Order: sequence, then C-alpha cells, then structure tokens
Amino acid sequence: MSEFRYAQYCPLARATEIVGERWTLLVIRELLLGPKRFSDLRRALPGVSTSVLSDRLARLEDRGVIVRRELPPPTPATLYELGEHGRGMLPAMLELARWGARFLAESGSGDHFEPAWLRLGFTAFARKTPTPARSFAIRVDGHPEADFNVGGGGAGTAVQEGSARADATLRVASPTALFALAARRLAPEAAVRSGAIRVEGDAAALDDFPELFDMAPDA
Repeated sequence: MSEFRYAQYCPLARATEIVGERWTLLVIRELLLGPKRFSDLRRALPGVSTSVLSDRLARLEDRGVIVRRELPPPTPATLYELGEHGRGMLPAMLELARWGARFLAESGSGDHFEPAWLRLGFTAFARKTPTPARSFAIRVDGHPEADFNVGGGGAGTAVQEGSARADATLRVASPTALFALAARRLAPEAAVRSGAIRVEGDAAALDDFPELFDMAPDA
C-alpha cells in the first residue's frame, strides 16, 4: 500500500497526507458519530467503492486514527471506531463543519442526507458561553436512531445523543428548517405555522432555540 507524501516538514502537510484523500474525512465523520460496521459505512457513503473504502480504513488503521474491534457471538461483527489520534480530530472537524456550512446553499436538491449528521452540525455551532436553560429533544421523522437532545445552561450548549426529557420536543422531516431556525433565517412562529417544525410540550421554548447556537444568518 503506497503512501503519498508532500515531503515537507510541516504539520499541516503531514495532516493532509493522512486525511486529505477523497472520502477519508467523511469516514472519520461517520466514526465521530459512533462505531460502525463496514456495511454501515457503505450505506452512509453512497458512491464510495468497496475497494476504496477498504483502502481508506487500512490507511487510517495503520496511522492509529481508527481501530478495529471484534464483537463476539451470538452476533459477531467487525466494528471500526476512532482511536486516540482520531478522537483528537474532533475540534478540527467541527471547525471545518462551521466553515463548510456557508456553502450549503450550493448543494443540489438530490444530495444524500443522513439524519445523524444533524447532531454533528449542531455540535459545531453550540455556544460555549452561557445560554438559556432550555432543553429540546430533536426527532427526525422515520429515523429514531438519530434522536438527540440540545440543552442550554451556564456552561453553554450541550448536544447529546439519545432520548431524554426536555422542555419541548421538535419533530422535523428535514434538517433545513432546524438550521434556518438556529441561524435566525426562519422565525419560530413561521416554522410552526408552515408545519416545518412540530412542537410537543412548551411551545414558547422555541423562541429560545436560536440562542443556543452561534450560527450566522448566512450559515
């Protein structure tokens, strides 16, 4: 397995050698969301071939960015998960997501979307300064595995996987309205009136939702 090198004594060049190939950062994105089987990665990355995915996983494993774990019977499986070097990429990945959000308007209408990416996107924009002590359960129609919670407080905004009690449950069919609400491009009352966001619980809490995020209107 040959390895491309820039032959430059520079940390950015070295990082690019490891993660700069096509699909590599997206493999890491998937594993930031949790351990995955090979088939899980193929499903979340339509367009990647089996051989390319195998190559990227092998390269990342050689570098200690990811590790393989074997699950025992009765349901044996090979799981890929981030190693220490991979987990260290989280701040850089979140900053890349913040930067990339400004170009989402250029996306095509047929672009593939995984509801779990919503959690990573909101993590990237979570405020680190005190925010309203409100909590929201986010539910994406037809995808219970993608449920997550967003909560504010004195330490800033926390985004957590799974289900938990909240002031309000926000149910959506697509991510567009939630991002627009967080970026203040969509008013809470307009989101509810249009049916883009359905609120269960304290409907007044929706007014505080944008306060939990540091998202520019053009994001």
